[in-house]
Amino acid sequence: MIRRVGHAPGAEQKYVMRPGAYAVLPLGGRLLLTCQLGETPDMQLPGGGIDPGESAPRALHREVMEETGWRIAAPRRLGAFRRFAYMPEYDLWAEKICHVYVARPVYQVREPSEPDHVSLVLSPDEATVALGNDGDRLFVSRYFSRQGR
Repeated sequence: MIRRVGHAPGAEQKYVMRPGAYAVLPLGGRLLLTCQLGETPDMQLPGGGIDPGESAPRALHREVMEETGWRIAAPRRLGAFRRFAYMPEYDLWAEKICHVYVARPVYQVREPSEPDHVSLVLSPDEATVALGNDGDRLFVSRYFSRQGR
């Protein structure tokens, strides 16, 4: 069973299953993140939806590049969580199955190509406070606590 984080699903709301791949990206003792700008900026682990026929690692590489402009190497799966959320950019309610990896940021190729996204680097403590969902915070705090920070 995949652990649910965040709000319980609404009993009368219909949800679309939306699997995704997301990355904890340690960078020099800090963490590379993406922020989706807008009315309410949302700090996130880089990543996103897995397209039909696409593997989770392939989606991870693609999404990290789109949202941060960075190439990554050596992704290793840490686990998964699920959450129920409204996705305004798609106008849909989703049951998000979030597969979380740790990967090594290699180098930045370009600026993010995803509209309204910027990449930034924060300390683990800053990231844990700033991240916009409980699942991202859980995996970041677990990862850095195991690293002995």
